[in-house]
Amino acid sequence: MPTVHDWINNPLGVVDGLFAQSNSSPDWEKKVVEYFKEKLKLNDAHTWVPSLNDVPLHYLKPNSLVKFRCMVQDMFDPEFFLGVYETNDPTSNSKQVKCGKYKDVTEGGQVDFNSRNTVTSERQTFYCVPIPGESQWNSYAGTNQARVVPSTSYVPNRHKRSYEEDDEMDMQPQQMKDVSQGAQSSAESHGNTEPKRQETEAPSHDSSPSHCTSSLDLNFPLPGEKGPACLVKVYENWDSFKLNDMLEVFGILSVDPALSVIADEREASSLLDPTEGMETVEEQRVHSPPASLVPRLHMLYAQPLAHNNPLLPSSATENNGEHKTSLLRIYLSSDLGELASVRAELLTYLTHVLMGDSLAAEYLILHLISNVYSRRDVLPLGKFTLNLSGCPHSSPYTEHLYKVIQQLVPSSYRLCMSLHNMNNQRMVPRKDYTANRLVSGTLQLASNTSLFLDETQLEQGQLDATGVRNITALGNLISWQKVDYDFNYHQMEFSCNINVLITSEGRSLLPSDSQVHLRPTLNPPNLEEYLSAVQVAQVPSQLNKYRIYLSVARALNYTISDEITKAVEEDFVEMRKDDPQNMSAEDLHRLLVVARLLSLSHGQNTLSRDGWMKAKQLEALRISRTPQQKCVNGNEP
Repeated sequence: MPTVHDWINNPLGVVDGLFAQSNSSPDWEKKVVEYFKEKLKLNDAHTWVPSLNDVPLHYLKPNSLVKFRCMVQDMFDPEFFLGVYETNDPTSNSKQVKCGKYKDVTEGGQVDFNSRNTVTSERQTFYCVPIPGESQWNSYAGTNQARVVPSTSYVPNRHKRSYEEDDEMDMQPQQMKDVSQGAQSSAESHGNTEPKRQETEAPSHDSSPSHCTSSLDLNFPLPGEKGPACLVKVYENWDSFKLNDMLEVFGILSVDPALSVIADEREASSLLDPTEGMETVEEQRVHSPPASLVPRLHMLYAQPLAHNNPLLPSSATENNGEHKTSLLRIYLSSDLGELASVRAELLTYLTHVLMGDSLAAEYLILHLISNVYSRRDVLPLGKFTLNLSGCPHSSPYTEHLYKVIQQLVPSSYRLCMSLHNMNNQRMVPRKDYTANRLVSGTLQLASNTSLFLDETQLEQGQLDATGVRNITALGNLISWQKVDYDFNYHQMEFSCNINVLITSEGRSLLPSDSQVHLRPTLNPPNLEEYLSAVQVAQVPSQLNKYRIYLSVARALNYTISDEITKAVEEDFVEMRKDDPQNMSAEDLHRLLVVARLLSLSHGQNTLSRDGWMKAKQLEALRISRTPQQKCVNGNEP
């Protein structure tokens, strides 16, 4: 059995060892997964594992254990592979049974496909990308990251060359037998004959047809994104994963040059005889990109991420009360006064950013901790889209405001709603049946991403068909927390949990849950210098307090006692008597949402009478400064 460190450098040795000890027992596969799970739990061993997010691919040793923090962007069709196979050695005339799991190509001598020991297995392939819009401060590299030395197989001074451009080895591994049926064959059987190049930046999204072109598109949801994309091979429980899930995958890295040799041969034969394969050339290019550009990662274990804040422990038990309580305890150290003081400091900071408007700062905090905690039929509960109106158009104020938001949340994206962007940007993901893949869009985002819609950039002009579709998609996202992906012949609804903040001069043309009209009390002579000075005054340790506070407050449970429920009902009846025109069921719902978020922002997981009264006061102040106008689209708060 490998030594304590070999399970990271040589995980396949562990797999082969457990397979050899199994004597054909089916339990060996479970033992492999349990072995690595136990190793990763001991003494924060997961921090020793190199990360694909932070370490360049050419520094990582092939066939070593790595981790990848990612979002599932697409799910390909299942593929078949040789789970167990038998090889013949012609020189010694000996046979050997080998394990094919967690590998892309077979090893050893010639494979005997007619052997009774051959076992054909099935696996699923996920196309995974780094979590879209991660902020610069959100780096796991600084949290006791594993130190990585250059691989002895691929040294740094060769990183400008792709692995596929290395001289072909005399002894190439035997190609895995392709036994796939239907539309999807084994991913290792297809290739890309395009010139090899290191390309890690996403192209700009536009509405032009995106059939596979001469250059390989890494299909990042957001334009300008950088980072590795990865084909993750999943061997068990793949039905438990969903599109857009955030995962931390621990698996065996595969960048075998033989993958591209095999793929090139398959594509060449397909071009000569199109009837030979079931896949188109475009599909082969997408599903079997160069391993040096899109490495393969054979999943041993994956941890779903409830959040991607590196300052807090992550867990998939998002709805588990014990986990949320433990998060609060870790942060507060049983001192609720600390939470109140951090909230007060954050309120002061945001008040300065909003030029002295403390009411807008209150509502911005409520927005930042909002979260869709449940759904009742089609209605998402907990969302709180905020429209900050009164933002100046001529100054770069909204750009500085977004930078402040970006400093506070783990993931965010600023969408400038210019006429050009609305008419040209691809927001809704769509299915490309030629390449058999989901082409990403701007609205394919991970849970709890902050989407900053800058409506001050919208100028006069005509929205074309694409622009109308994009505006409709944004409206559906805000109102229902869903995005209807375009599958050409039908729309498929995908639920999401995205915090939307809209900045505008007047009332936004998009719906919102609450509109706050800015009333600055400060008028600095140089706005840019003022905002920059406010940001610089926040030291990193203080910003980290804010970041932890926002994540913890969002994760807290919340309940309303029967006594408070009855009091709220009685209060609503009285308010209806006083002013039936301005107190509808929708107004009550908004009041309850504000009361919930206000309680959570103070670290209180239940509504008190004081909390209810405070929420009513906030709403009264907000409404008093909101310009009164007739309803235009029925979505006005």
